[in-house]
Amino acid sequence: MAYLDKIKYALASGQVRINFQHDRRVDQQRDIKYSNRYTVQTLFPDEDAVKALKRELATLTVEEYVETVKDTSFPNLSEMRVFGKKYSLGEVYIKIRVELLNIASAGAHTIFVMSFHFAENDFEEENFPYRKTRGE
Repeated sequence: MAYLDKIKYALASGQVRINFQHDRRVDQQRDIKYSNRYTVQTLFPDEDAVKALKRELATLTVEEYVETVKDTSFPNLSEMRVFGKKYSLGEVYIKIRVELLNIASAGAHTIFVMSFHFAENDFEEENFPYRKTRGE
């Protein structure tokens, strides 16, 4: 999947900025357990959130891809990708956008992490279009 290549390229360049929404307005209406802040603090309690996210984004696989969604708040920006990743403490819903910029003109790549929180509902195998089903 080319999108994962973009993520790995941006992270490997050393010129990447992680834009992570620790607190989102939508989190005010939901159980704190499903907020970005709670999830990152729970999974990576003694780590810098941005460093932990860089490491975790670098390990995403095509099998963890769920879907591509349009950013309705910013329709002129690129689409966002949704992934589902299993951790020992639960499944995590990840929604990101990668913007590759021209580093030669003093730009930095940006990975916007809109969501990195425990999934409110369990993922089903059919949510993952690139996973091989058992028996194949």
